[in-house]
Amino acid sequence: MSNFTGIVEQERYTCAIGALQTVVAIPKAVPILHSGPGCGEMIAGFFERSTGYAGGSTAPCTNFSEKEVVFGGIDRLREIVRNTYRVLDTDLQVIMSGCTGGIVGDDIESLAQEFADEGKPIVAVDTPGFKASNYEAHSIVVNAIVDQYVSLFEEENEPRSESATVNLFASIPYQDPFWKGNLREYKRLLEGLGLKVNILFGPESGGVQEWRTIPRANLNLLVSPWYGKPIVDHLSARYGQPYTWYHRPPIGANQTEEFLMQVVSFALEQGAPIDEKVAAAFIRHESDAYYEEIDSLASFLLEFRYGLPNHVHILHDAGYVASLSRFLLHEVGLVPKEVFITDNTPEKYQDAIREDIASISAKREIPVFFQPDAGKAQDLLRKLHYSGRGLIIGSGWDRDLAQEKGYDFLSAALPSPYRLHLTTNYIGFTGGLRVIEDIYNGVLATYGREATL
Repeated sequence: MSNFTGIVEQERYTCAIGALQTVVAIPKAVPILHSGPGCGEMIAGFFERSTGYAGGSTAPCTNFSEKEVVFGGIDRLREIVRNTYRVLDTDLQVIMSGCTGGIVGDDIESLAQEFADEGKPIVAVDTPGFKASNYEAHSIVVNAIVDQYVSLFEEENEPRSESATVNLFASIPYQDPFWKGNLREYKRLLEGLGLKVNILFGPESGGVQEWRTIPRANLNLLVSPWYGKPIVDHLSARYGQPYTWYHRPPIGANQTEEFLMQVVSFALEQGAPIDEKVAAAFIRHESDAYYEEIDSLASFLLEFRYGLPNHVHILHDAGYVASLSRFLLHEVGLVPKEVFITDNTPEKYQDAIREDIASISAKREIPVFFQPDAGKAQDLLRKLHYSGRGLIIGSGWDRDLAQEKGYDFLSAALPSPYRLHLTTNYIGFTGGLRVIEDIYNGVLATYGREATL
């Protein structure tokens, strides 16, 4: 992985081949694993309910064995690719090599080119587990699709020819448990400003046909503290597309208003035909609807003010830690205590993330730990004690710790065996309201249990 070695307990991300979920999230795209049989099973077990069209344990795989280690596995891979075209109705195939394929050095790019020469839509990506995490490999896969597939259609998709179109790069499919709902909400919000949006992943995207039109976009939008940055840098170099970067998923009114106004300002600078008055009216309408619900919440908060959590610990990726900390302090009244970033953030981005979290409050310091070993994070949390009722927001692995400390708990990160994620969103105005609902519904459920004891 990028900056961490040794044994890790409760790892909350996967190796590079976990980016097969990036492929699965593209409608009718299929990952083909040039790896041992355990790789797909491992990814399926980690992400759960993430098969898509043909992912997880159903992904075609060469099932690398000792024979392929000795003699190479290209012939086996060629057979798998050809049979996949026969069996599955696919719009795109993406060959992904695992550790064994990477060590042996099979030339998957040349094999992919054989099928590309036949007119087949195919891409090859080197993703051995020792090369990167799935956070980093997400960008590697996207850029490979751009270079090997999207590039074939550049003549009919003139770069920056659609002045109102934006390519969005935000939630990583499946690694962000709310990715489907988030992308849908990003699309709704950005369209409300007067933009056309390529979200590229999920059921709201146009699939492979939408990917072909990536060059047409006038600008790109990155919503992330670090992951996805190589994508917008690459598109800037390849197609001259400028990008604006919002460094965390916007949750609640304050961040969403800031995010949308940043997009409007940047889009206007790039010549997008946005009506500022219409965009401002849309933002105001969404904000008013949000605060109407917050006003309705006041009587509940007043009634239960002595029985609600007053502080929170968050274990999540850098984006959610920064965004939730800001939202919960300023719009919910929950004080973030120690927070833990578990995504193995590369060191070159860590100072900026620390500064972002430090800027949340001039009066309170929020201790932040970059800790990919969540077992160590839990060990520290066990030793901490604060007055009042506490809340832990993390993965399913943190539920027992919350019970041990007598804290409330919200499952919002992977792995998440105790919560079903379908189309819920955590970003935007509506996402902020959903976070509030989830927190206080959990609190109220404890009152219900206590009443029956």
